[in-house]
Amino acid sequence: MANFLLIETTETVCSVALSCDDNIVQSYCCLEPMQHASKLPVFIKQALDKAKSVDLQLNAVVISGGPGSYTGLRIGASTAKGLCYAMNLKLIAVNTLECIALQAMIQEQIPDDALICPMIDARRMEVYTATFDKNLKMTHVPTAKIIDAYSFSEISDRNIYFCGNGAEKCKDVISVPGTHYVDNVIPLAETMLPIANRLFQSGHFEDIAYYEPFYLKEFQGTNQPKTTSQQK
Repeated sequence: MANFLLIETTETVCSVALSCDDNIVQSYCCLEPMQHASKLPVFIKQALDKAKSVDLQLNAVVISGGPGSYTGLRIGASTAKGLCYAMNLKLIAVNTLECIALQAMIQEQIPDDALICPMIDARRMEVYTATFDKNLKMTHVPTAKIIDAYSFSEISDRNIYFCGNGAEKCKDVISVPGTHYVDNVIPLAETMLPIANRLFQSGHFEDIAYYEPFYLKEFQGTNQPKTTSQQK
């Protein structure tokens, strides 16, 4: 096993956790939206101070690697890479959708034959989504999906449990049978621990120099009208 500093910044909530083997030693969380830039450094300092106080030697920094908020992903990735360089630690990136699926299983008794469909709000009626079975095996790869009444009809022969901050807006839209919703599921740093341990044991580390978050879609800024000089 290994000891991790875990960082979650992909959605509105910012959270950090410190782990030793299979146990969470300490966790920190801010539920107030969009406080990543101010809260993350504070949480990390508290976690590192805690690690020092109990003589806990870290092996890796674990981040929720996306998809998710562009700004949140950049803050988390840049902070994690800086820590890895400074402290000579490995970098592990966990798929955020997998983390949400695991959190849903923690909160809800989901049947063994059901699918879990985490959703991250991508504005309007679009979500970032994938599907997993109860063993967290991905059955449909991550995609940016526009939701309508017929979404997921191709797998309507199975119970599907929707979760994540993108699922709420789908309740009155998706009409296929077998749909269920797990409310108030958010990705948390501490939830990533079992996934991080699996990745660590398999030697699945990121290249610190070249790692980029899993944005899923390229950033698209607001189109600005051209000035007279730009039009010439």
